[in-house]
Amino acid sequence: MAERKALLILHGKQALNEDVRAAVQDRRAQGWTLDVRLTWEAGDAQRLVDEALAAGHTRIIAGGGDGTLRDIAEAMAAQAGQASLVLMPLGTANDFARAAGVPLEPAQALDLLDAEPRAIDLGEVGGQVFLNMATGGFGSQVTANTSEDLKKVLGGAAYLFTGLSRFSELHAAYGELNGPDFQWSGDLLALGIGNGRQAGGGHELCPQALADDGLLDISILPAPQEVVGTLKSLLTDGFGIDNLFVRARLPWVEIKVAEGLYINLDGEPLEGDSLRFSARPAALRVHLPVDSPLLGSPAAINRPG
Repeated sequence: MAERKALLILHGKQALNEDVRAAVQDRRAQGWTLDVRLTWEAGDAQRLVDEALAAGHTRIIAGGGDGTLRDIAEAMAAQAGQASLVLMPLGTANDFARAAGVPLEPAQALDLLDAEPRAIDLGEVGGQVFLNMATGGFGSQVTANTSEDLKKVLGGAAYLFTGLSRFSELHAAYGELNGPDFQWSGDLLALGIGNGRQAGGGHELCPQALADDGLLDISILPAPQEVVGTLKSLLTDGFGIDNLFVRARLPWVEIKVAEGLYINLDGEPLEGDSLRFSARPAALRVHLPVDSPLLGSPAAINRPG
């Protein structure tokens, strides 16, 4: 039997979360050695992962939102194979965890400590890693500019509210995307490069993405005038615009834009006018539900003609 020992790296804002405390105590009562460490500032996740591995922990639990998960996943991927990751989603959006079918209740999330870890991919751009999705254009700006106070009041709906309130700032950007047997150029409103399926509080930008296929799902929302003119009503309907996207599934893609494109990597901002995104197959072992929608054989996907 595997050693029942794990370390929970918990976002500092969750230090007084009673549900987390109860879940940890319950696991300890079941015979687990479960240590807890808190993050306070940039760099803490990397340091705590290093300390956990040095102490012999074979399971690391990420307690926080998508940004916390990204930081811990990046730190673990830098020391491949030494430990596996368990998700305890405690953020507002929890986009990767929701798409993966990870329970949102701390006690149920910790049940995955007993699940067999599966090797999943990571995305990479400019030396930075992302687990869920890179978003560009209007959607990433909405995510970055949604206030913490609004998230507390409205939850995931805060992203939609912010998008509607900033509609006057909407503008398209010209871009060129190139990958294996794939080329696209034109004005775009939004871009999703997904290892996971959703971003911005539940919007499925890459609805067919799989986290274990060695590929990234590319979703482009073009910006012909008729799309721009009706986007506000589409936003009101909850991004019901799936048929307007251009999609592909690629091991890598290069993006060039006429002006700097704002990219959001699981909450981490990135800017540039020429970027290369690539998949890192089987880069991280994660405890996911057996029936997780993000695991399995790739499904057919429509490519642009």
